[in-house]
Amino acid sequence: MTPQPVTVATPPPLNDTYSQAVRLGDVIYLSGQLGVRPDGTLPGEFPAQVRQALDNVAAVLKAAGSSLSLVAKVNIYVTDFSRLREMNEVYPEFFPHRPAKTTVEIARLDRGAQIEVEVIAAAGV
Repeated sequence: MTPQPVTVATPPPLNDTYSQAVRLGDVIYLSGQLGVRPDGTLPGEFPAQVRQALDNVAAVLKAAGSSLSLVAKVNIYVTDFSRLREMNEVYPEFFPHRPAKTTVEIARLDRGAQIEVEVIAAAGV
């Protein structure tokens, strides 16, 4: 079994050093997705970045033959843990099935983003 890279034209940023996702058998591993819009801009408001990051996750999952409903594990990186309540207000709109989740505060993210989301999901049946 060989890992199969998954690439999507959007969401940005595309980078030659990683795959946006990798499919290995029936499991999809997504690289972290920032809340960057398809035009490359970053929303200023934290809830908008959360929604965009999760929209980006959904787009990569779709390209990989999966969906948000098949996500089993979510890792979230935020630059300000005091924004957790705001993130948790948006999160259930995307994950009503409550996958396993880890949220970690980190010092800085690329492009000045405030959130990055990575997931592990099953491939679609």
